[in-house]
Amino acid sequence: MNTINKISRYLSGHRIQLAVVLCLFGLCVAQSRKVVKGRHRPKTDERVYLKHADMLRFNQYGEHAGAQILNGNVAFLHKGALLTCDSAYFYQESNSFKAFGHVKMRQGDTLSLTSDYAFYDGDNQMAEARHNVLLRHRGTKLYTDSLNYDRLYNIGYFFEGGKMVDRNNVLVSDWGEYDTETRKAVFNYNVNLRNPKFTLTTDTLHYDTRTSLANIVGPSVIRSKESVIHTSDGYYNTYTGRARLYGRSTMSNKGKEITGDSLFYDEKRGISQGYRNVIYKDTQKKNELHCNYLWYNEKNGFAFATENPVMMEYSQKDTLFVHSDTIKVITYHLNTDSVYRTAHCYNKVRAFRNDVQAVCDSLVYNTKDSCMTMYRDPIAWSGDRQLLGEEIQVFMKDSTIDRAHIINQALTAELMPDKEHYQQLSSKEMFAYFTKGQITQTEAIGNVRSIYYPVDDKDSTLMGLVYIETDTMKMFMRDRQLQKIWTSKTDGTWYPMTQIPPERYKLDGFTWFDYIRPINKDDIYEWRGKKDGTQLKNITRHAAPLQHIEGGELKSVAATENKPEN
Repeated sequence: MNTINKISRYLSGHRIQLAVVLCLFGLCVAQSRKVVKGRHRPKTDERVYLKHADMLRFNQYGEHAGAQILNGNVAFLHKGALLTCDSAYFYQESNSFKAFGHVKMRQGDTLSLTSDYAFYDGDNQMAEARHNVLLRHRGTKLYTDSLNYDRLYNIGYFFEGGKMVDRNNVLVSDWGEYDTETRKAVFNYNVNLRNPKFTLTTDTLHYDTRTSLANIVGPSVIRSKESVIHTSDGYYNTYTGRARLYGRSTMSNKGKEITGDSLFYDEKRGISQGYRNVIYKDTQKKNELHCNYLWYNEKNGFAFATENPVMMEYSQKDTLFVHSDTIKVITYHLNTDSVYRTAHCYNKVRAFRNDVQAVCDSLVYNTKDSCMTMYRDPIAWSGDRQLLGEEIQVFMKDSTIDRAHIINQALTAELMPDKEHYQQLSSKEMFAYFTKGQITQTEAIGNVRSIYYPVDDKDSTLMGLVYIETDTMKMFMRDRQLQKIWTSKTDGTWYPMTQIPPERYKLDGFTWFDYIRPINKDDIYEWRGKKDGTQLKNITRHAAPLQHIEGGELKSVAATENKPEN
């Protein structure tokens, strides 16, 4: 008897455990049918209405106890929606049914849902469609194998992979939801948006089917035939091809790359705009443009940069840095073998490279002949040598200074090793030639004046000062030492070091502008102009007299003055 009681207590205990497990299972099932977003769900008291069935029978017992078993052209009505299928189990007490075969739900004229199987809960207005599911809404189609459609909030969501197709795009993801009221969709995990012109890959994407606007909210890549965009925050209109990108995005196209805190892109016009910490890179030409605002047209290669712009050229080991108020880049013969560019830097230009530095008001760099032309009080330095003039042209070869051409009021000076005296040369026009960054020859033409100090080869002491006036002079140097001087005719004077007149130490217009010279790449941002009284003189130049016929006679007109711009 005791044995029987023990067995009875054992079985009774296990029945209780089994009951608890079944309750928990039922709770989990109920929870799985709730809306993912956890919204408040007011239950309707409107009943599901059986409109039609070819055959109906009631199963009180068995596997589907309490269900009405329906076959043939089954149709239900509930709150304005028509649901049809081949067969169904109708649970009138719970206001729900299971539908099988050619399941279709129609809601108004704009929405339909088809599948192989569906469960519909009338109290919660929730349809759970499975296998070969197709949701149609206006011009949008959603394909999946598992979709729950919430009629209360007009949201359909899938969780086992799905594909949405609209007029422009195909979107694929592991999970997603679509709001038929707002016509907006959210996609998560392995998201892929395909368009005839591009593809977008990400893990999270918000998409508006009305506007074709994709809202990017995570690390994403947009690839087209010629360009690639990396971003983690922004908007991309898949219909117009316009993008607004934030969060330090990057756009690449044909070896060119633009990075900025904010980027705006118009694909049809080929126009890009960048704001704050913008970096433009040309990986082929090995140059960069840094600024806080950039406007770039990829169709013609025109770029406009302002707000603290800096241009960098690093095709060789050394990098050239150029800073100004504004920088414009113009491209000629784009997409041809004869393509070349001009960079226009203007207002308060400062440039630095280890072998050459420069300061001027405006500068033009031409890649065709590798010529850098400086205007308005330009100054250039190379080592201990300073070059001045109204206009300075510096020609580069293999990214190293090759020669310089100084036009009008030309003056060069070189600081001697004693750091007190200066070799000086002035003329109307001047040419300087360099080898491996070192000056080897100077040619001065027109109103030439020269001051140089012969050096004793034994102890490198200065032997005196030689002052020369002539119309043409050539100076040849090696290792920064004067080797030979050639002149057409000479009018000069030798002064011993102890007998040099004070006025002979400096040529007219000479000033050593060491306080202006950029000392490193970071110093180019601080503008320092010439002190009052040291600017170049404004020289009035007269044009040839103009002539016209008056009364049958040739008359002369007073020449007009051509004054250089300040």
